[in-house]
Amino acid sequence: MGPGDLSRALAALPHRTDPRLIVGRETFDDAGVFVLSDDVALVQTVDFFAPILDDPYQFGQVAAANALSDVYAMGGEPLTVLNIVGFPSGKLPIEVLTEILRGGQDKVHESGALVVGGHTIIDEELKYGLAVTGRADPRHLLTNAAARVGDRLLLTKPLGTGILATAAKQDRLTSDQHNRLVASMTQLNAAASRAALALGVLCATDVTGFGLLGHASHIARASKLTLRIDVGKVPALPGARDAWAAGIRTGGAERNDEYLDPLVDWNHVSPSDRALLIDPQTSGGLLVAISPERAEDYLSRIPSAVEIGEVIPPAERGIVLA
Repeated sequence: MGPGDLSRALAALPHRTDPRLIVGRETFDDAGVFVLSDDVALVQTVDFFAPILDDPYQFGQVAAANALSDVYAMGGEPLTVLNIVGFPSGKLPIEVLTEILRGGQDKVHESGALVVGGHTIIDEELKYGLAVTGRADPRHLLTNAAARVGDRLLLTKPLGTGILATAAKQDRLTSDQHNRLVASMTQLNAAASRAALALGVLCATDVTGFGLLGHASHIARASKLTLRIDVGKVPALPGARDAWAAGIRTGGAERNDEYLDPLVDWNHVSPSDRALLIDPQTSGGLLVAISPERAEDYLSRIPSAVEIGEVIPPAERGIVLA
């Protein structure tokens, strides 16, 4: 669902507070954080979706990496996962499900976590994902509510997975473009998260279905500041801009655009740049807000990271595009 519809669905629900719940749904952060002791907190999240790739094994890997990313975005380490499956029995060979689960399990094991079970239903459309439980130190979390004026904004993966995955379904990607897309979506955000914690970073989020600007707007709102993004520095996966120019569109981008329009000072950004900035990502990178004196150190540790902007005092809108 788009962020606008989701906000409206949640608006009428009462809030129940508990001092042990230090990150809940109020800030639209990436996962919930529940404190067990002074140095141990549970990090919990869930994510599942329909296939975005034709190869079952690759789809399983991507879905797992995407779900695990929420724990890394909070500064946690995954511990256990539960599979979530909707499968059209009788319409697809059971071997398809086996390969999806194999891909997910391999990625979970790469993270150091364990698959401890799951739940399956018969569904008209195939769906797969994970519920993930992780562990974090509550004294050293990454949240979207801790940005500070002067922080530099670093993005650890290029954008464009939504556009490219749609193009891939239409067989409109070169083999190199397809391989780069899969490599990006199957890459865990573990190293990016650990580097942030090692450098004392307090603020991060992962860039997924709400697009770069959607998740950036949550940092702006939760931190009560404004994010200035230099559009010319935002990296894109090979072929993403060409695919958009060729007419590739996604429904998720339209929903993101509607939600973001009043929250962003667009400054006459080009249509292709706007499309990239709102493109719904699957297993995207981390958006990290880091102090200027530590930015270069982070960039040296995570070579794929790029500086794309900075945090500024609160302005009329939460995001300003330069």
